[in-house]
Amino acid sequence: MDNPNVKIIVATHKQSKMPSDEIYLPLHVGAEGKVNKDGTAVDFGFQKDNTGDNISKLNWCFGTQTALYWAWKNLAVDYTGLVHYRRYFLNRKPKKGEDPFYCILTKDQLLPLLARYRVIVPKKRHYYIESVYSHYSHTMNGGKEQFDLTRKIIEEKTPEYLESFDKVMRGTSAYIFNMMILEKSLFDEYCCWLFTILFELFERYDLSGLSDFDKRYAGRVSERLFNVWLNRQIDIGKLKKTDIKELPYTEDVNWRRKITGFIQAKLFKKKYGSSF
Repeated sequence: MDNPNVKIIVATHKQSKMPSDEIYLPLHVGAEGKVNKDGTAVDFGFQKDNTGDNISKLNWCFGTQTALYWAWKNLAVDYTGLVHYRRYFLNRKPKKGEDPFYCILTKDQLLPLLARYRVIVPKKRHYYIESVYSHYSHTMNGGKEQFDLTRKIIEEKTPEYLESFDKVMRGTSAYIFNMMILEKSLFDEYCCWLFTILFELFERYDLSGLSDFDKRYAGRVSERLFNVWLNRQIDIGKLKKTDIKELPYTEDVNWRRKITGFIQAKLFKKKYGSSF
């Protein structure tokens, strides 16, 4: 395909600086019901996720995945991607002192990659001394219960994915942040599978006693589920490892707080109470 139609959704819940390149589509997530003090609808000048077929009202639980759902149901393009107002794919690592915003992947840089690869993902996050399962269980309130229920749902709804789920949970690395760029057939298949699991999880998981931060569990669980889906595609031969391209990404993280939070969760069972 010489000039594919590509749209990369930039999920944001606030006014933010956005790339000017035509492949990026800023999307106000959780727009449903958001009003100013005078009662008018909040408007950042971006596309909103409460138009067309949408789950905007579930953003309090699904997080950026309301953007994924909106893109799945409302865009007709050859390739669809999802990034975040704080996290973008980069064409290269920034030089010391360079603003990462000016290294964000452009259409001209992406198209040659799409000619060679079917899946674009961020560099893997490595936990080293933790498994994906134990890390989430240690750091998130209800994490163990969420993963155990997710496994049960997969066993009931899509048992062919159970082996991949267990493999990912035992692993010590994963693609996270819900960032990806996929060709249409893969994107549609992934979303169909993912939301089947997430909607069932949403119906069955008890939120009693969870803070607003903890209630956004569906978006976090989906970060790990992307790896389950991807692993399954490789296992059945639909994708090869050579079809997947990892790219660096921007990450606005307070590493001191994050490392301190991880140690407290690991050693003292103190769960995360906010993003870092």
